[in-house]
Amino acid sequence: MRTDSSPGTLPAREHLPAAPAGTPVLDVVIPVYNEEKDLQPCVRRLHEHLAGTFPYAFRITIADNASTDTTPQVAARLAAELPEVTTFRLEQKGRGRALRAVWSASDAPVLAYMDVDLSTDLNALLPLVAPLISGHSDLAIGSRLARSSRVVRGPKREFISRVYNLILRGSLQARFSDAQCGFKAIRRDVAQVLLPLIEDTGWFFDTEMLVLAERAGLRIHEVPVDWVDDPDSTVHIVKTATDDLRGVWRIGRALATGSLPLDRLTRPFGDDPRDRELKDVPRGLARQLVGFCVVGGLSTLFYLLLYSGFRVFTGSQTANALALLVSAIANTAANRRLTFGVRGRGGAVRHQAQGLVVFGIGLSLTSGSLAALGAATSEPAHSTELAVLIAANLAATVLRFLLFRAWVFPDRHDSGTTVVTSHHTDQFRAGEAADDPWMDATVQLLPVRPHDTDARDLR
Repeated sequence: MRTDSSPGTLPAREHLPAAPAGTPVLDVVIPVYNEEKDLQPCVRRLHEHLAGTFPYAFRITIADNASTDTTPQVAARLAAELPEVTTFRLEQKGRGRALRAVWSASDAPVLAYMDVDLSTDLNALLPLVAPLISGHSDLAIGSRLARSSRVVRGPKREFISRVYNLILRGSLQARFSDAQCGFKAIRRDVAQVLLPLIEDTGWFFDTEMLVLAERAGLRIHEVPVDWVDDPDSTVHIVKTATDDLRGVWRIGRALATGSLPLDRLTRPFGDDPRDRELKDVPRGLARQLVGFCVVGGLSTLFYLLLYSGFRVFTGSQTANALALLVSAIANTAANRRLTFGVRGRGGAVRHQAQGLVVFGIGLSLTSGSLAALGAATSEPAHSTELAVLIAANLAATVLRFLLFRAWVFPDRHDSGTTVVTSHHTDQFRAGEAADDPWMDATVQLLPVRPHDTDARDLR
Protein backbone atom coordinates (compact mmCIF):
# COMPACT_ATOMS: atom_id res chain seq x y z
CA MET A 1 0.00 0.00 0.00
CA ARG A 2 1.13 3.58 -0.61
CA THR A 3 2.08 5.13 2.70
CA ASP A 4 4.31 8.09 1.85
CA SER A 5 2.23 10.49 -0.22
CA SER A 6 -0.77 11.60 1.79
CA PRO A 7 -0.82 15.41 1.54
CA GLY A 8 -2.21 16.16 4.97
CA THR A 9 -5.53 17.54 6.11
CA LEU A 10 -8.42 18.81 4.04
CA PRO A 11 -10.21 22.15 4.15
CA ALA A 12 -13.52 22.69 5.88
CA ARG A 13 -16.47 21.93 3.61
CA GLU A 14 -17.96 24.98 1.94
CA HIS A 15 -20.56 25.54 -0.75
CA LEU A 16 -18.74 25.92 -4.04
CA PRO A 17 -18.81 29.53 -5.24
CA ALA A 18 -20.22 30.57 -8.59
CA ALA A 19 -17.78 29.57 -11.30
CA PRO A 20 -15.95 32.09 -13.50
CA ALA A 21 -16.97 32.01 -17.13
CA GLY A 22 -15.75 28.88 -18.81
CA THR A 23 -14.69 27.09 -15.63
CA PRO A 24 -16.58 23.80 -15.25
CA VAL A 25 -17.99 22.90 -11.85
CA LEU A 26 -18.50 19.27 -12.85
CA ASP A 27 -16.20 17.00 -14.85
CA VAL A 28 -17.90 13.71 -15.84
CA VAL A 29 -15.41 11.06 -16.91
CA ILE A 30 -16.45 8.18 -19.17
CA PRO A 31 -13.80 5.43 -19.14
CA VAL A 32 -13.92 3.42 -22.38
CA TYR A 33 -12.13 0.50 -23.99
CA ASN A 34 -13.17 -0.49 -27.52
CA GLU A 35 -16.57 1.20 -27.26
CA GLU A 36 -16.89 2.49 -30.83
CA LYS A 37 -20.52 1.40 -30.94
CA ASP A 38 -21.84 2.88 -27.69
CA LEU A 39 -19.62 5.94 -27.21
CA GLN A 40 -21.34 8.41 -29.52
CA PRO A 41 -24.96 7.84 -28.36
CA CYS A 42 -23.78 7.84 -24.74
CA VAL A 43 -21.93 11.16 -24.97
CA ARG A 44 -24.67 12.86 -26.95
CA ARG A 45 -27.35 11.73 -24.52
CA LEU A 46 -25.29 12.79 -21.51
CA HIS A 47 -24.43 16.16 -23.09
CA GLU A 48 -28.07 16.85 -23.92
CA HIS A 49 -29.12 15.96 -20.37
CA LEU A 50 -26.50 18.18 -18.72
CA ALA A 51 -27.12 21.10 -21.07
CA GLY A 52 -30.82 20.97 -20.27
CA THR A 53 -30.81 20.27 -16.53
CA PHE A 54 -27.46 21.07 -14.90
CA PRO A 55 -27.33 24.65 -13.54
CA TYR A 56 -23.52 24.96 -13.65
CA ALA A 57 -20.83 24.77 -16.32
CA PHE A 58 -19.76 21.20 -17.02
CA ARG A 59 -17.28 19.10 -18.93
CA ILE A 60 -17.45 15.54 -20.31
CA THR A 61 -14.09 13.77 -20.52
CA ILE A 62 -13.73 10.60 -22.57
CA ALA A 63 -10.93 8.53 -21.00
CA ASP A 64 -9.75 6.06 -23.64
CA ASN A 65 -8.00 3.03 -22.08
CA ALA A 66 -5.73 2.01 -24.98
CA SER A 67 -8.60 1.11 -27.33
CA THR A 68 -7.62 -0.80 -30.47
CA ASP A 69 -10.77 -0.11 -32.54
CA THR A 70 -12.06 3.25 -33.82
CA THR A 71 -12.96 4.56 -30.34
CA PRO A 72 -10.24 7.26 -30.45
CA GLN A 73 -11.56 8.59 -33.75
CA VAL A 74 -15.15 8.66 -32.46
CA ALA A 75 -13.97 10.49 -29.35
CA ALA A 76 -12.04 13.03 -31.41
CA ARG A 77 -15.08 13.78 -33.59
CA LEU A 78 -17.27 14.32 -30.52
CA ALA A 79 -14.68 16.63 -28.95
CA ALA A 80 -14.48 18.66 -32.16
CA GLU A 81 -18.25 18.96 -32.44
CA LEU A 82 -19.21 19.60 -28.77
CA PRO A 83 -17.28 22.33 -26.90
CA GLU A 84 -17.92 20.72 -23.49
CA VAL A 85 -16.39 17.38 -24.54
CA THR A 86 -12.69 16.56 -24.27
CA THR A 87 -10.77 13.34 -24.81
CA PHE A 88 -7.90 11.80 -22.85
CA ARG A 89 -5.85 8.90 -24.22
CA LEU A 90 -4.02 6.32 -22.05
CA GLU A 91 -1.76 3.66 -23.49
CA GLN A 92 -2.58 1.18 -20.71
CA LYS A 93 -5.85 -0.47 -19.77
CA GLY A 94 -7.55 -0.07 -16.40
CA ARG A 95 -10.60 1.90 -15.29
CA GLY A 96 -8.91 2.94 -12.06
CA ARG A 97 -5.84 4.10 -13.98
CA ALA A 98 -8.03 6.22 -16.25
CA LEU A 99 -9.94 7.81 -13.38
CA ARG A 100 -6.75 8.56 -11.46
CA ALA A 101 -5.16 10.23 -14.50
CA VAL A 102 -8.16 12.39 -15.45
CA TRP A 103 -9.20 13.32 -11.91
CA SER A 104 -5.63 14.28 -11.01
CA ALA A 105 -5.40 16.63 -14.00
CA SER A 106 -8.91 18.11 -13.84
CA ASP A 107 -9.53 21.66 -12.63
CA ALA A 108 -13.23 21.04 -11.87
CA PRO A 109 -14.11 21.08 -8.14
CA VAL A 110 -16.52 18.12 -8.53
CA LEU A 111 -15.39 14.98 -10.34
CA ALA A 112 -17.69 12.17 -11.41
CA TYR A 113 -17.69 9.13 -13.62
CA MET A 114 -20.22 6.81 -15.19
CA ASP A 115 -20.13 3.74 -17.39
CA VAL A 116 -20.49 4.20 -21.12
CA ASP A 117 -23.58 1.97 -21.29
CA LEU A 118 -25.54 4.55 -19.22
CA SER A 119 -27.27 1.79 -17.30
CA THR A 120 -27.98 4.33 -14.56
CA ASP A 121 -30.80 6.76 -15.28
CA LEU A 122 -29.35 10.25 -15.72
CA ASN A 123 -32.01 11.85 -13.52
CA ALA A 124 -29.88 10.71 -10.57
CA LEU A 125 -26.87 12.78 -11.69
CA LEU A 126 -27.90 16.10 -10.15
CA PRO A 127 -28.87 14.47 -6.80
CA LEU A 128 -25.50 12.70 -6.92
CA VAL A 129 -23.36 15.84 -7.19
CA ALA A 130 -25.57 18.34 -5.34
CA PRO A 131 -24.34 17.32 -1.83
CA LEU A 132 -20.76 17.78 -3.02
CA ILE A 133 -21.45 21.20 -4.47
CA SER A 134 -23.22 22.31 -1.28
CA GLY A 135 -20.36 21.08 0.90
CA HIS A 136 -22.52 18.57 2.76
CA SER A 137 -20.66 15.45 1.59
CA ASP A 138 -17.23 14.42 0.35
CA LEU A 139 -18.11 11.52 -1.97
CA ALA A 140 -21.38 10.34 -3.52
CA ILE A 141 -22.33 6.99 -4.99
CA GLY A 142 -25.29 5.57 -6.82
CA SER A 143 -26.78 2.56 -5.08
CA ARG A 144 -28.70 -0.21 -6.80
CA LEU A 145 -29.23 -1.96 -3.47
CA ALA A 146 -31.11 0.84 -1.71
CA ARG A 147 -34.72 -0.01 -0.93
CA SER A 148 -36.11 2.71 -3.18
CA SER A 149 -33.86 1.82 -6.15
CA ARG A 150 -35.51 0.32 -9.22
CA VAL A 151 -33.25 -2.23 -10.85
CA VAL A 152 -33.69 -4.56 -13.82
CA ARG A 153 -31.01 -7.24 -14.13
CA GLY A 154 -30.55 -10.97 -14.20
CA PRO A 155 -30.40 -13.14 -11.07
CA LYS A 156 -26.72 -13.99 -11.64
CA ARG A 157 -25.49 -10.40 -11.48
CA GLU A 158 -27.89 -9.60 -8.65
CA PHE A 159 -26.54 -12.50 -6.60
CA ILE A 160 -22.89 -11.63 -7.27
CA SER A 161 -23.42 -7.97 -6.39
CA ARG A 162 -25.15 -8.72 -3.09
CA VAL A 163 -22.63 -11.38 -2.08
CA TYR A 164 -19.74 -9.00 -2.83
CA ASN A 165 -21.22 -6.25 -0.70
CA LEU A 166 -21.87 -8.74 2.12
CA ILE A 167 -18.19 -9.70 1.92
CA LEU A 168 -17.21 -6.04 2.22
CA ARG A 169 -19.46 -5.57 5.24
CA GLY A 170 -18.20 -8.71 6.94
CA SER A 171 -14.48 -8.36 6.25
CA LEU A 172 -13.87 -4.60 6.03
CA GLN A 173 -16.86 -3.37 8.08
CA ALA A 174 -18.01 -1.29 5.11
CA ARG A 175 -21.25 0.61 5.68
CA PHE A 176 -21.91 1.80 2.12
CA SER A 177 -24.41 -0.35 0.27
CA ASP A 178 -23.12 -0.64 -3.32
CA ALA A 179 -19.42 -0.52 -4.17
CA GLN A 180 -19.65 -1.55 -7.82
CA CYS A 181 -22.25 0.76 -9.33
CA GLY A 182 -20.53 2.75 -12.11
CA PHE A 183 -21.97 6.05 -10.95
CA LYS A 184 -19.85 7.99 -8.45
CA ALA A 185 -18.62 11.50 -7.66
CA ILE A 186 -16.00 13.08 -5.41
CA ARG A 187 -14.87 16.56 -4.51
CA ARG A 188 -11.54 17.40 -6.09
CA ASP A 189 -9.92 18.50 -2.83
CA VAL A 190 -10.85 15.13 -1.34
CA ALA A 191 -9.60 13.27 -4.43
CA GLN A 192 -6.21 14.99 -4.14
CA VAL A 193 -5.77 13.43 -0.72
CA LEU A 194 -7.27 10.00 -1.41
CA LEU A 195 -5.88 9.20 -4.87
CA PRO A 196 -2.23 8.87 -3.73
CA LEU A 197 -3.34 6.20 -1.23
CA ILE A 198 -5.18 4.03 -3.79
CA GLU A 199 -3.11 1.24 -5.30
CA ASP A 200 -5.55 -0.56 -7.60
CA THR A 201 -5.78 0.50 -11.25
CA GLY A 202 -8.66 -1.71 -12.32
CA TRP A 203 -12.21 -2.45 -11.22
CA PHE A 204 -11.38 -2.60 -7.51
CA PHE A 205 -10.41 1.10 -7.61
CA ASP A 206 -13.95 2.15 -6.57
CA THR A 207 -14.08 -0.18 -3.59
CA GLU A 208 -10.62 0.81 -2.36
CA MET A 209 -11.50 4.49 -2.61
CA LEU A 210 -14.74 4.05 -0.67
CA VAL A 211 -13.19 1.89 2.07
CA LEU A 212 -10.34 4.34 2.64
CA ALA A 213 -12.71 7.31 2.58
CA GLU A 214 -15.03 5.68 5.09
CA ARG A 215 -12.17 4.68 7.40
CA ALA A 216 -10.83 8.23 7.21
CA GLY A 217 -14.15 9.60 8.46
CA LEU A 218 -15.29 11.18 5.20
CA ARG A 219 -19.00 11.53 4.49
CA ILE A 220 -20.37 9.33 1.69
CA HIS A 221 -23.76 10.24 0.25
CA GLU A 222 -25.82 7.47 -1.37
CA VAL A 223 -28.39 8.06 -4.09
CA PRO A 224 -30.98 5.40 -4.99
CA VAL A 225 -30.88 4.88 -8.75
CA ASP A 226 -32.96 3.42 -11.54
CA TRP A 227 -30.69 0.92 -13.24
CA VAL A 228 -31.14 -1.40 -16.23
CA ASP A 229 -28.54 -4.09 -16.89
CA ASP A 230 -26.63 -3.97 -20.16
CA PRO A 231 -26.83 -7.47 -21.68
CA ASP A 232 -23.86 -6.68 -23.97
CA SER A 233 -21.50 -5.78 -21.12
CA THR A 234 -17.90 -6.85 -21.78
CA VAL A 235 -16.98 -7.18 -18.10
CA HIS A 236 -15.44 -10.58 -17.29
CA ILE A 237 -17.33 -11.50 -14.14
CA VAL A 238 -15.05 -14.30 -12.89
CA LYS A 239 -11.80 -12.37 -13.39
CA THR A 240 -13.28 -9.21 -11.91
CA ALA A 241 -14.59 -11.09 -8.88
CA THR A 242 -11.20 -12.75 -8.33
CA ASP A 243 -9.36 -9.44 -8.57
CA ASP A 244 -11.86 -7.85 -6.18
CA LEU A 245 -11.34 -10.59 -3.58
CA ARG A 246 -7.59 -10.11 -3.82
CA GLY A 247 -8.12 -6.42 -3.28
CA VAL A 248 -10.30 -7.06 -0.23
CA TRP A 249 -7.55 -9.24 1.25
CA ARG A 250 -4.88 -6.60 0.54
CA ILE A 251 -6.89 -3.75 2.06
CA GLY A 252 -7.94 -5.83 5.05
CA ARG A 253 -4.33 -6.77 5.78
CA ALA A 254 -3.17 -3.15 5.44
CA LEU A 255 -5.88 -1.92 7.80
CA ALA A 256 -5.16 -4.68 10.31
CA THR A 257 -1.43 -3.92 10.39
CA GLY A 258 -1.89 -0.14 10.46
CA SER A 259 0.28 0.36 7.36
CA LEU A 260 -2.07 2.98 5.89
CA PRO A 261 -1.61 6.57 7.14
CA LEU A 262 -5.33 7.09 7.68
CA ASP A 263 -4.60 8.84 10.97
CA ARG A 264 -3.46 11.77 8.82
CA LEU A 265 -7.03 12.03 7.52
CA THR A 266 -8.81 11.56 10.85
CA ARG A 267 -11.11 14.52 11.44
CA PRO A 268 -10.08 16.03 8.08
CA PHE A 269 -12.48 18.95 8.24
CA GLY A 270 -12.52 21.82 10.68
CA ASP A 271 -16.33 21.84 10.80
CA ASP A 272 -16.74 18.33 12.23
CA PRO A 273 -19.15 18.71 15.18
CA ARG A 274 -17.48 15.80 16.95
CA ASP A 275 -14.42 17.99 17.37
CA ARG A 276 -16.30 20.61 19.36
CA GLU A 277 -15.40 20.48 23.00
CA LEU A 278 -18.23 20.28 25.51
CA LYS A 279 -17.70 21.33 29.08
CA ASP A 280 -17.20 18.44 31.51
CA VAL A 281 -17.48 15.83 28.74
CA PRO A 282 -14.22 13.85 28.33
CA ARG A 283 -13.10 13.57 24.72
CA GLY A 284 -14.04 10.27 23.05
CA LEU A 285 -15.10 8.67 26.31
CA ALA A 286 -18.28 6.97 25.04
CA ARG A 287 -16.57 5.34 22.06
CA GLN A 288 -13.65 4.20 24.18
CA LEU A 289 -15.96 2.72 26.80
CA VAL A 290 -17.80 0.69 24.17
CA GLY A 291 -14.56 -0.55 22.63
CA PHE A 292 -13.05 -1.34 26.01
CA CYS A 293 -16.14 -3.29 27.09
CA VAL A 294 -16.14 -5.37 23.91
CA VAL A 295 -12.42 -6.12 24.20
CA GLY A 296 -12.80 -6.76 27.93
CA GLY A 297 -15.65 -9.22 27.41
CA LEU A 298 -13.69 -11.19 24.85
CA SER A 299 -10.58 -11.05 27.04
CA THR A 300 -12.52 -12.38 30.03
CA LEU A 301 -13.75 -15.36 28.02
CA PHE A 302 -10.22 -15.94 26.77
CA TYR A 303 -8.89 -15.69 30.33
CA LEU A 304 -11.43 -18.16 31.72
CA LEU A 305 -10.65 -20.68 28.99
CA LEU A 306 -6.94 -20.33 29.69
CA TYR A 307 -7.47 -20.62 33.43
CA SER A 308 -9.57 -23.74 33.06
CA GLY A 309 -6.90 -25.27 30.81
CA PHE A 310 -3.97 -24.38 33.06
CA ARG A 311 -5.89 -25.49 36.16
CA VAL A 312 -5.80 -29.08 34.93
CA PHE A 313 -2.00 -29.15 35.21
CA THR A 314 -1.23 -26.76 38.07
CA GLY A 315 -2.59 -25.02 41.14
CA SER A 316 -5.09 -22.18 41.14
CA GLN A 317 -2.57 -19.39 41.82
CA THR A 318 -0.20 -20.47 39.03
CA ALA A 319 -3.06 -21.06 36.61
CA ASN A 320 -4.47 -17.61 37.41
CA ALA A 321 -1.10 -15.90 36.91
CA LEU A 322 -0.41 -17.63 33.57
CA ALA A 323 -3.94 -17.00 32.25
CA LEU A 324 -3.77 -13.34 33.29
CA LEU A 325 -0.36 -12.86 31.68
CA VAL A 326 -1.34 -14.25 28.29
CA SER A 327 -4.75 -12.53 28.23
CA ALA A 328 -3.21 -9.24 29.43
CA ILE A 329 -0.81 -9.14 26.47
CA ALA A 330 -3.66 -9.82 24.05
CA ASN A 331 -5.90 -7.32 25.86
CA THR A 332 -3.31 -4.51 25.70
CA ALA A 333 -2.72 -5.12 21.98
CA ALA A 334 -6.46 -5.15 21.22
CA ASN A 335 -7.21 -2.03 23.27
CA ARG A 336 -4.24 -0.24 21.74
CA ARG A 337 -5.60 -0.70 18.22
CA LEU A 338 -9.35 -0.92 18.61
CA THR A 339 -10.23 1.17 21.67
CA PHE A 340 -7.66 3.96 21.61
CA GLY A 341 -6.91 3.96 17.87
CA VAL A 342 -3.12 3.69 18.07
CA ARG A 343 -1.76 2.46 14.71
CA GLY A 344 1.69 1.32 13.70
CA ARG A 345 4.46 -0.20 15.77
CA GLY A 346 5.70 2.99 17.41
CA GLY A 347 5.53 2.76 21.20
CA ALA A 348 4.19 -0.81 21.15
CA VAL A 349 6.89 -2.13 23.49
CA ARG A 350 6.35 0.70 25.96
CA HIS A 351 2.59 0.16 25.85
CA GLN A 352 3.01 -3.55 26.56
CA ALA A 353 5.36 -2.77 29.45
CA GLN A 354 2.83 -0.37 30.95
CA GLY A 355 0.12 -2.94 30.28
CA LEU A 356 2.09 -5.47 32.30
CA VAL A 357 2.15 -3.04 35.22
CA VAL A 358 -1.63 -2.83 34.94
CA PHE A 359 -1.62 -6.63 34.73
CA GLY A 360 0.30 -6.75 38.00
CA ILE A 361 -2.41 -4.74 39.70
CA GLY A 362 -5.05 -7.09 38.31
CA LEU A 363 -3.01 -10.05 39.44
CA SER A 364 -2.85 -8.65 42.96
CA LEU A 365 -6.62 -8.21 43.07
CA THR A 366 -7.45 -11.65 41.71
CA SER A 367 -4.73 -13.46 43.66
CA GLY A 368 -5.85 -11.71 46.82
CA SER A 369 -9.39 -12.81 46.14
CA LEU A 370 -8.25 -16.43 45.68
CA ALA A 371 -6.19 -16.22 48.88
CA ALA A 372 -9.21 -14.93 50.77
CA LEU A 373 -11.33 -17.75 49.35
CA GLY A 374 -8.69 -20.29 50.37
CA ALA A 375 -8.66 -18.90 53.91
CA ALA A 376 -12.45 -19.16 54.10
CA THR A 377 -12.64 -22.78 52.88
CA SER A 378 -9.96 -25.38 52.37
CA GLU A 379 -11.40 -26.97 49.19
CA PRO A 380 -13.57 -24.48 47.28
CA ALA A 381 -15.61 -25.73 44.32
CA HIS A 382 -14.38 -24.86 40.83
CA SER A 383 -17.57 -22.88 40.14
CA THR A 384 -16.99 -20.87 43.30
CA GLU A 385 -13.45 -20.07 42.20
CA LEU A 386 -14.73 -18.85 38.84
CA ALA A 387 -17.39 -16.68 40.49
CA VAL A 388 -14.81 -15.06 42.78
CA LEU A 389 -12.45 -14.49 39.87
CA ILE A 390 -15.18 -12.90 37.76
CA ALA A 391 -16.03 -10.46 40.56
CA ALA A 392 -12.36 -9.62 41.09
CA ASN A 393 -11.83 -9.17 37.35
CA LEU A 394 -14.74 -6.73 37.14
CA ALA A 395 -13.09 -4.56 39.77
CA ALA A 396 -9.74 -4.88 38.02
CA THR A 397 -11.38 -3.99 34.69
CA VAL A 398 -12.62 -0.62 35.95
CA LEU A 399 -9.19 0.23 37.26
CA ARG A 400 -7.58 -1.02 34.03
CA PHE A 401 -9.70 1.29 31.89
CA LEU A 402 -8.83 4.31 34.01
CA LEU A 403 -5.14 3.51 33.87
CA PHE A 404 -5.23 2.79 30.13
CA ARG A 405 -6.98 6.08 29.41
CA ALA A 406 -4.96 8.31 31.71
CA TRP A 407 -1.52 6.66 31.61
CA VAL A 408 -0.95 4.04 28.91
CA PHE A 409 -2.89 5.63 26.02
CA PRO A 410 -3.43 9.29 26.97
CA ASP A 411 -5.47 11.40 24.56
CA ARG A 412 -3.13 12.77 21.90
CA HIS A 413 -5.17 15.93 21.63
CA ASP A 414 -4.35 16.74 25.21
CA SER A 415 -0.65 15.92 24.97
CA GLY A 416 0.46 19.42 24.11
CA THR A 417 0.52 18.96 20.35
CA THR A 418 -0.44 22.17 18.62
CA VAL A 419 -2.12 22.26 15.23
CA VAL A 420 -1.35 25.44 13.34
CA THR A 421 -3.65 26.65 10.58
CA SER A 422 -2.25 29.19 8.23
CA HIS A 423 -4.73 31.78 7.02
CA HIS A 424 -2.43 33.13 4.36
CA THR A 425 -0.46 30.52 2.51
CA ASP A 426 0.68 30.10 -1.04
CA GLN A 427 1.83 26.49 -0.63
CA PHE A 428 -0.16 24.08 -2.74
CA ARG A 429 0.04 20.53 -3.90
CA ALA A 430 2.66 19.98 -6.58
CA GLY A 431 1.36 20.86 -10.03
CA GLU A 432 -1.55 22.96 -8.76
CA ALA A 433 -1.89 26.62 -9.70
CA ALA A 434 -1.73 29.08 -6.85
CA ASP A 435 -4.41 31.25 -8.43
CA ASP A 436 -6.96 28.41 -8.55
CA PRO A 437 -10.35 29.99 -7.71
CA TRP A 438 -11.58 26.73 -6.16
CA MET A 439 -8.84 26.47 -3.55
CA ASP A 440 -9.76 27.68 -0.08
CA ALA A 441 -7.30 30.38 0.95
CA THR A 442 -6.93 28.79 4.36
CA VAL A 443 -5.85 25.39 3.04
CA GLN A 444 -2.30 24.15 3.14
CA LEU A 445 -1.90 20.88 1.25
CA LEU A 446 1.67 19.66 1.42
CA PRO A 447 3.13 16.42 0.08
CA VAL A 448 4.09 14.01 2.83
CA ARG A 449 7.61 12.69 2.44
CA PRO A 450 8.85 9.43 3.96
CA HIS A 451 10.62 11.29 6.75
CA ASP A 452 7.53 13.32 7.67
CA THR A 453 6.30 10.71 10.13
CA ASP A 454 4.99 11.28 13.59
CA ALA A 455 7.54 10.11 16.14
CA ARG A 456 4.68 8.47 18.01
CA ASP A 457 3.59 6.47 14.97
CA LEU A 458 6.71 5.15 13.31
CA ARG A 459 6.14 2.50 10.70
